[in-house]
Amino acid sequence: MKIGFIGLGNMGGPMAANLIKAGHDVTGFDPAGTPDGIRAAPSAAEAARGADVVITMLPNGAILRSVADQVIPAMQPGAVLLDCSTVDVESARAVADQAQAAGLMALDAPVSGGIGGAQAGTLTFMVGGSDEAFAKAAPLFDIMGQKAVHCGGSGNGQAAKICNNMILGATMIATCEAFALADKLGLDRQAMFDVVSTSSGYSWSMNAYCPAPGIGPQSPADNDYKPGFAADLMLKDLRLSQQAAEAVAADTPMGQRATELYEQFVEHEDGTGRDFSAMLPRFEKRKR
Repeated sequence: MKIGFIGLGNMGGPMAANLIKAGHDVTGFDPAGTPDGIRAAPSAAEAARGADVVITMLPNGAILRSVADQVIPAMQPGAVLLDCSTVDVESARAVADQAQAAGLMALDAPVSGGIGGAQAGTLTFMVGGSDEAFAKAAPLFDIMGQKAVHCGGSGNGQAAKICNNMILGATMIATCEAFALADKLGLDRQAMFDVVSTSSGYSWSMNAYCPAPGIGPQSPADNDYKPGFAADLMLKDLRLSQQAAEAVAADTPMGQRATELYEQFVEHEDGTGRDFSAMLPRFEKRKR
């Protein structure tokens, strides 16, 4: 396929590189510069011109809307606008409507798997949009990732991502609280892990991404909490979850409290630039 790729940072750059390795014709644009090995266009519109699929990986909904205004008029009828950013549901649906009005297909396909997954081509895509658009993009998902789940209509990919990460934020906080409590009660961390990881407290935060150094599989806790998934990004996703909850009048008290705690951690403590599991050393230092 002929592919335009807009947004070539830590995630987009490796994703585009994997498409090139697989033999696709990729032209990219990023205002901060195009990584080596990717043919650069002078503008987003030029990267999109004549492409079968235009992929975007952008920081937020406002930038997505701005880029959509630039690329949609340049795209050929029947092409797919595939947005892999994590943005608010409203922006995803607005851009999809704009694309469809111009005779294009649109997919919102936020990802899970982080920078390592982007580099290895093992991302998971949560995809909203039509069956026809999903089928056209499916070969690209197979290259950039290990799994793509079609979640329904436009915006549902974003909905799935923020619901998943609301659970993740809340369970990581609960896991870190429990380790800190176990410490104060004199319970050995390994014993705690051995019980919880095989009992009803089982979770991905405990079993796959344990926040306690030296316990369980290798995780950012074993690398001084250097980010696998940064606390800043968790805060962004939790804020998106609460924005969505407010829009549909959903009661999400745990999600709201998790948002407040990550906000405190990132904006008023030492959470910026640290992994989201660094909540554990935070709770270790705190008293009731």
